[in-house]
Amino acid sequence: MRNSLFTLLPVMTLAACSHAGFAQEPAADETRSAKFVVVGDTGYIPAYERFEDDDKPMRTIGEYMTLMSEEWLERNGSMEGFRPTPWVFETALGSYMEASGMWPVAQGADEICKRIGCDFAAMVGDNIYPDGATLGADGISDARRFHDMLDRPYGKLGEGVENFTIYTMLGNHDWHLSREAAVAQMDYLQAHPNFTMPNFFYSAVPAGMEGFVEIFVIDTEMLLASTTVYEDNLDAEGNEVRTGELDSWDDYVKPATPDEKRMVEWLEESLAASDAHWKVVIGHHAVWSGGGSKFEKAHALRALYMDSLCEYADVYISGDDHMTEVYSDACGAEGEDARPVLPTLVSGAGSKYRPLHPKFHANQLANNPGLTNYYSRGSDWGFLHLELDEDELTVNVFSSPTDMSGRPIDEGSYVFQRRSQLAE
Repeated sequence: MRNSLFTLLPVMTLAACSHAGFAQEPAADETRSAKFVVVGDTGYIPAYERFEDDDKPMRTIGEYMTLMSEEWLERNGSMEGFRPTPWVFETALGSYMEASGMWPVAQGADEICKRIGCDFAAMVGDNIYPDGATLGADGISDARRFHDMLDRPYGKLGEGVENFTIYTMLGNHDWHLSREAAVAQMDYLQAHPNFTMPNFFYSAVPAGMEGFVEIFVIDTEMLLASTTVYEDNLDAEGNEVRTGELDSWDDYVKPATPDEKRMVEWLEESLAASDAHWKVVIGHHAVWSGGGSKFEKAHALRALYMDSLCEYADVYISGDDHMTEVYSDACGAEGEDARPVLPTLVSGAGSKYRPLHPKFHANQLANNPGLTNYYSRGSDWGFLHLELDEDELTVNVFSSPTDMSGRPIDEGSYVFQRRSQLAE
């Protein structure tokens, strides 16, 4: 594992390492900064997909386009602006399939890191589609799966940057089969020199950035399995309708140790105790997103830890919804004494994408006056690049073209003020 300074849970055995760098206050003429890319939901390769019993291969482009148009109509109500996912014919499945943006996004992230600079990176879960590691149950070795979806696209990201690492976590797809399979992926990430994942949730200080940046990674799939989550349901106008039906999780996803059962408390306590200039919280699931199929999970997560984010964090970063989005939450504050807004970012278009749900998206903004949307783009692959300086966070949004060139397209930048209130 690349060197980093970790604040670890009692169950972790990874030794902590310290580094020279920003542990001391910078000289008057020095400025501190940190730059990193965020990729999410990266691990989709069509050949690894499997059809369910009631699914049929799409033998023609017409059958594929029918499925794409039905999904588009469900969210948009008309075919205006229809953008189907690019397709490939996957011979292993005998079907037209959605093409993957894994390589275009990985190539784009690599180019931006070389052009603008990256000190580290974050991969926000769903690293392995469709079922995470399988321990060979599907006839494919996990060694091959990890090589194809993790090492090949991202194993050399940040090459040439000393102590570069990708801070990694698991998403819902990574948890699909068993705890043992989830641990198998974590073991691989721990052993690989370009990734860091010491446990299901953890805090980390990037090398050389002591006192400047601290990252707090939480396992939102485990948190959702531990609380009440309703099934998503919308009416024809995109309004949320709660039927009372509950979502459910397998027992192996639920918190199993005393530390796992205290993850929410750990997050708040760790954020409060941190002396970092910037406090960055990362989880797989979004607290705000516009796809119209993840909002009940967002409700549940906001109830668990939104107060802690609003009190102590500078930014919350996620994936899961297969879009690229930039929001801010006023955290219920009003008036001259209100702190800067909390940026909440979604970088979930790293290999798959889905359409925005315009009606739901508009209703969500109308019903939450403290929520501001700066950028929401569906039906595109993409990623984020973040820059932290003394007082400002700059969020750079990039899309990846469907021509498979991997050349990043600059979609705009958004600037937010640092929120951490420290005695300086």
